[in-house]
Amino acid sequence: MTNLRTLLISPLLITVFLISCKPNAPENPQREDAKIEIPFELVRNVILLPVTIGDSREFKIILDTGMPFEGLLLYSKELKDSIALDNTIEVLVPGAGSDSGTTAIMADSMSFHVGQQEFTNQRLIILQTDRMKGFASEGVTGYSLFGNYAVEVDYNRLIITLHKPDVKVDSSWEWLPLTFKEHKIPWIEATVNINGEEEVLISCYIDLASGDALELLIKENMKFSLPEGLEDAYLGTGLSGDIYGQQGKIHSLKLGSFHLEDVETAFAPAEIRSKLDDADGVIGNNSLRRFNVIFDYEGARLYIKPNEYFSEPF
Repeated sequence: MTNLRTLLISPLLITVFLISCKPNAPENPQREDAKIEIPFELVRNVILLPVTIGDSREFKIILDTGMPFEGLLLYSKELKDSIALDNTIEVLVPGAGSDSGTTAIMADSMSFHVGQQEFTNQRLIILQTDRMKGFASEGVTGYSLFGNYAVEVDYNRLIITLHKPDVKVDSSWEWLPLTFKEHKIPWIEATVNINGEEEVLISCYIDLASGDALELLIKENMKFSLPEGLEDAYLGTGLSGDIYGQQGKIHSLKLGSFHLEDVETAFAPAEIRSKLDDADGVIGNNSLRRFNVIFDYEGARLYIKPNEYFSEPF
């Protein structure tokens, strides 16, 4: 009989919470003296990494802060027959959207390369439906990098550098405290000004897989009011179906001491967009790409400094 387990995957392009057993920590001997560079592509404001599994072709894989376990999730069911898998089980993968979840197969103790860096003893999940067919990416990874390294993203050079955890930086960087309320997903506090009159402090989690600048969640007892002129919009697709909401602009978003102005913002029903309680919003990559950033999970800090895209209009 198939062993059916449950995963929770939530955003436009994927936040993952694994309920079933966790594999052992990966064995990465380079970690102690790490300073490893990995090139990436930026497509629709999403980071795509070059990933290979054994002798496979190169896959284009999203780097996602919302995937809090060691491993890799692939979208295409056709890959099941092209990758050698041992001891697979069937899993259910619900997520963002209002429909039912997605079935998948899962194997533990796999290895893959991101650029030239090998990650061993990893979990591999392959979706068995066509729900994510047609995306520019072929899958997603996250905590394999963020859980073992301080991850620097240089959007000017399109290079990710893996540093030793608790990295030391110079005074050109400003840092924001990271918190991890649940599921190893990073949260920060930010300030929004909806209409140019009042600044409001909000609690957000970072979704590096979202190509939006900012998503504000519509729910009871919101801290902010909705701006005028919002338009109904399709906001994206999650593993539980399509997400609809509204789109518009807000006056500004403040991260640390830096203001981003006239920010394109999506407004989504919280119960469909996010499975995380207490979130007021979601910071996406169309805001973060205007900085070079370092995610230091061990030091609980997000380092930022404006780059050449900082003043680019949304």
